[in-house]
Amino acid sequence: MFWRKNNKASKSGFKCSQCGEVHEDWPALTFISPTPFHNLSDNEKETIGNLSSDFCTIEYEDQTDRFIRVVLNQKVNNHPESLQYGFWVSLSEKSYDDYYNNFENENHETKYFGWLSNYLVDYDNSESIPTTVITKRGNDRPEIIPHDDFDHQFVRDYYNGISKEEAERRIHNMMNNNS
Repeated sequence: MFWRKNNKASKSGFKCSQCGEVHEDWPALTFISPTPFHNLSDNEKETIGNLSSDFCTIEYEDQTDRFIRVVLNQKVNNHPESLQYGFWVSLSEKSYDDYYNNFENENHETKYFGWLSNYLVDYDNSESIPTTVITKRGNDRPEIIPHDDFDHQFVRDYYNGISKEEAERRIHNMMNNNS
């Protein structure tokens, strides 16, 4: 989902590209696909890729990469809202199959290991961050928690929080890159 700054609304309003409504709260920063899928040629997307709103696979000759859509809530210091991301993570075949087979099960709660699979402009090597994927009751998208022992600026920002100004800068940068 992309949000665009609404110049006709209040200075903090964002117009949703999906519903056309103006929202006063911060938009979620979402990625349509995992970076490895995004980087495929159009032909490869058609022949070896499979993308839906919650699942993605890439079937190479020698391996299959599996991804699921997840959320991450970034703490914003001295502000009541968190900055929400809609990311993709790669899972092992066993974890992917378990999640896929329980996708409609509203009572399924478990944890998986996953690798962040989106490139973040503000961070180097963001696609290689280890995470814990936590499924939730009620079929909400799983939440990810970066491993706190992994030395990376994204992980430090996750645990230490970011400023409101930094959160708004990221929102505006992502909207400008998707318009």
